[in-house]
This record gives sequence, structure tokens and C-alpha cells, in this order.
Amino acid sequence: MKTLKRVFVAILTLGTALFVATELSAPATSVPFYSPAAKQCLLIAHMGGDKVWPGDTRFAYDQAAKLGVDAFDMDVHITKDGVIVLMHDDTVARTTGAAGTVEDFSYSELEGLDAAYNWSPDNGASFPYRGKGIKVTRLEELFVAYPDMRFLIEIKNSKNPIARPLADLIHQYDMQRKVIVASFHGGLLDEFRRAAPDVATSASRTEVATFVLLSKIGLSGLISPKYQALQVPFDPKESLGVNIVTPRFIRAAHAKNLRVEVWTPNDPEIMKKYISWGVDGIDTDSPDVMKAVLAGL
Repeated sequence: MKTLKRVFVAILTLGTALFVATELSAPATSVPFYSPAAKQCLLIAHMGGDKVWPGDTRFAYDQAAKLGVDAFDMDVHITKDGVIVLMHDDTVARTTGAAGTVEDFSYSELEGLDAAYNWSPDNGASFPYRGKGIKVTRLEELFVAYPDMRFLIEIKNSKNPIARPLADLIHQYDMQRKVIVASFHGGLLDEFRRAAPDVATSASRTEVATFVLLSKIGLSGLISPKYQALQVPFDPKESLGVNIVTPRFIRAAHAKNLRVEVWTPNDPEIMKKYISWGVDGIDTDSPDVMKAVLAGL
């Protein structure tokens, strides 16, 4: 009987502690990026739409803008002379056919490369944009061209200091209300948050994992997020086999005033499912497909 009483007291104490902790936790801060209220689901062009145009290039973003997307998603590195450029990989080989690490180039050296050299819509049968003058793009170029667009900017792994230069560039063009900054690398993201506390960020890989695990056991209410969005993969292979995006996960995120943006579904039926579940954005390589999906809703 005494053992049962101790168990009951322990459970009651733990339950009370969890309740108090949940009540004391704070929701994510609201940020201008998501104000005024967006339409049902943001159409986000991943790399400008890498399945339909050479990704992370000015050409791709120009086409995405003509299509009427809600936001640009992009990956950034910084050159050895301090220019922030768009490139998904750490090296230039996959896109340009040249060799070398992005950050070991000066911008003038990168400018001479063909950023669409290896892009192919048909697994290498053709290279329709090769030799068309598509260059490695500076982030500043897009800020100038699209001052009213929303930007999701992912900081790639960087040996050159990038947090402060990126923060300075965002402020120089008064883009702090139109930007979400992301990174898989928690240390880089923490550096950026210190450099630009007025710019919204998404969760780091560790922060996403913590939220996912706690949401699975109903304890995500304990978190006081210092981020404003959860950008998560739709494919479990990208998350150690864990199926992250579920209605329960989305409800848990919304309860903490967090937005859920899913990357990178390109199938229209998968897009429709996530939209019906209430995701806040779909970051797709096929913005043309999602445009048609949204038009049919």
C-alpha cells in the first residue's frame, strides 16, 4: 500500500511539474514575415525551382517571380573576398563542371563559371541552359531586384565568417522583415541570431529534433522557441526514417505559434494532402506544379 502511495505521489508531482512548466513556457514571437496573414499555404520556390530551371540562379528566381510564387528559398555561401553568393553545394563541381570549394574563390573568379553547365531536365540527355550566360548569383542582386519578395535563406557550412556579413546585407537593404534565416548547423545559426536578433529564423536540426521528439509524447508545450518556423522534410529518409509531418505535429507547432514549412514535395497529391492538413508553406522544386494545385483548390 505504501508503494502504491509513493507511486501516486510521484506521478502527481511529475504531472504538476509538467503542467507548471507548460504554463510558464512562451510561444514563438510573431514576426512580420508572416504578417499580414498569409493565404492558405505559401508557395515557396526551392532554389527558385530546381526541377524546372537551373537552381540557385538569378534566371530561376526571375522565372519563379513571373510564376507568382510567394517566397524564394536559397542557399548561401561567402566567397574569400566577402561576397555572399547562391550555391547549394560546398563545391562548384555539380553545377558548373569546374572544380573547387565555393569559399576558396573570389567572386570575380566565380563570375566566370557557367552556373547552368550541368543542369539537365532529362537526366543528362540535354543541357538546355549550358552556355547561355547564366552566372553564379549574388544575394545582393536579388535583394535589389525583388525588394518586396519574401526570402528563406539557408546558411550552408562555412569556414569563412558569414553571420555578420549576412546580417549586415539584410539590414543594408532593409529586408529584415522579409527574411527567414535557416541552417542545419546550429553554431552558425546561433552566430546569426546574435548578429541579427531582429531577423526571424527557423529551427536548427537539433531544435527540430527536440520539438519532434517532445511532440511525439505530447510534451512540446514545454518548449519556449527562440525560432519562428519549423522547416522539415516530407521524406522520412531525410530524417532517419522518422515521419515528421503529421496532423498532430502541425497542431503542436501551431499551438506554439510556429509555422510549418515542408521541403521538398513535388508530387501534386502529396502537396494536396499537406495543404489539407494545414501546413503554412510548401518549399518545392516544382513551383509550376504547386501553382496548378493551388489554382484547383
